[in-house]
Amino acid sequence: MTNQLRIALAQINPHEGALDANADRIRRARAEAAEAGADLLVTPEFSIAGYPPEDLVLKPAFVEACLQRIEALAAETADGGPGIVVGGPWRDGDRLHNALFVLEGGRILARRAKHELPNYGVFDDKRVFISGPAPGPVAFRGVRLGLMICEDWWFPSVSETLLESGAEILISINGSPFEADKQDTRVQLAVARVVETGLPFVFLNQICGQDELVFDGASFVLNADRSLAVQMPMFEEKLAITDWSRGPGGWICAPQPVPPALSQLEQIYRAMMLGLRDYVDKNGFPGVVLGLSGGIDSALSAAVAADALGPDRVRAVMMPSPYTSRDSLDDAEGCAKLLGIRYESIPIGPAMEAMRGMLAPAFGNRPADTTEENLQSRLRGVTLMALSNKFGDMLLTTGNKSEMSTGYATLYGDMCGGYSVLKDVWKMTVFALSRWRNAHRPPGALGPEGAVMPERVITKPPSAELKPDQTDQDTLPPYEVLDAILEGLVEREMDVDGLVAQGHDRATVLRIWRMLDRAEYKRRQAPPGVKITPRAFGRDRRYPLTNGFSGLIA
Repeated sequence: MTNQLRIALAQINPHEGALDANADRIRRARAEAAEAGADLLVTPEFSIAGYPPEDLVLKPAFVEACLQRIEALAAETADGGPGIVVGGPWRDGDRLHNALFVLEGGRILARRAKHELPNYGVFDDKRVFISGPAPGPVAFRGVRLGLMICEDWWFPSVSETLLESGAEILISINGSPFEADKQDTRVQLAVARVVETGLPFVFLNQICGQDELVFDGASFVLNADRSLAVQMPMFEEKLAITDWSRGPGGWICAPQPVPPALSQLEQIYRAMMLGLRDYVDKNGFPGVVLGLSGGIDSALSAAVAADALGPDRVRAVMMPSPYTSRDSLDDAEGCAKLLGIRYESIPIGPAMEAMRGMLAPAFGNRPADTTEENLQSRLRGVTLMALSNKFGDMLLTTGNKSEMSTGYATLYGDMCGGYSVLKDVWKMTVFALSRWRNAHRPPGALGPEGAVMPERVITKPPSAELKPDQTDQDTLPPYEVLDAILEGLVEREMDVDGLVAQGHDRATVLRIWRMLDRAEYKRRQAPPGVKITPRAFGRDRRYPLTNGFSGLIA
């Protein structure tokens, strides 16, 4: 009987669809695990391909290519080194499964299919996969391992089945996306599984940015007494070597030092960094270009970009109009100097005059209105897209969730771009993140120490500066009021009466409800961006464009 086991937990960053690169990443982790004397290397959900694979798995050639790489890794385990748990697709006849493979002794020792398939929020596993039977344990070097895949451990049935069939250690491989404060939920659920089964539990998660999703790692091990034995870092690739011993009451993982918990603001900021870095690098962009207006949204976006990519890969452009204030000009330049990024100014005044003259015969004597304001934003969008096309840098959009919610953004104007780090960040959180970054430089940041934007950027009233003396509050309620209403409408699906009962003005709530609904068509055309909250626009929240529901019950 085996009484000692050394398990290596590989919290790795896969590249979606880059099968050879992912296989090599697993090989490197196995080599490191072998050097540490590990018996088993565990990798995350769908580690051979990256998760979520979406419709890639509907291509038979993709599924076959994944299997070829898994079989090649299996053959390499004939050297007597660590076995491997790897995730990938498994076609069993006409049934396609999200599966894990146990590789040992030069072959595929066992396969297990994901039983609980998520079909909510950002997940659509049921659309492409078939549920597998509740898994039984896998006998590996004298230990019966209860192997599960992500959603399987969010419900008690799979863990109970593994316990009843003789599992000794529960191990779940995961592709669990980041949301602010989600780690507390994970740990609480893991504690529930430990209490129900009396078995130790391993949670292993990938770490990467994949389109709008960020996977934060934060893998951990709980012993059967519910104590936290191992806590891996958030937002960092890491290999943890865990030592297990069999005692009278079962298997125990030797405890390791636990890193300090991250504040919510640091979690959000580092999620934005990781999401942007992986999107830019994995898609082969040399860097990013963005409009730097002197306002807080573009300043924070520029800071995230400098921290994620390095200041030398960030190009900032001020595009002043006749309405741009001296403060904005100074603040944009000051922000660029603090960050050490490239900065230039391209005035749009001549283009405004050209458009005014071109459209004068068609507009006739109609007075100026938001049309002329939107033209300014669109001229800036055209300018930035021209720079992106000419030099290859991706255009980084700078709008926040409050603006996206209400439609306080110009389609084909400031909504132009390839990616947004603030898409799921409320305006009040933008203020908090800016203050936090001025006081803290997160680990792994490539930007400068110290403040990254002038204090006035944070304290001055926000303004689009599309007409004289304009502020956001000319159109919107104060942001602390607006965000509270929007959070209720978007993230909690509250009705008007519920928000009024919280103390909000009914007329204001109804106005914001209508703005939210009317802007759906804009959001459908917005660029992707980092998911931060439980209900992000895009993959999470999908409403009909044609929608006659007023928000009123009667």
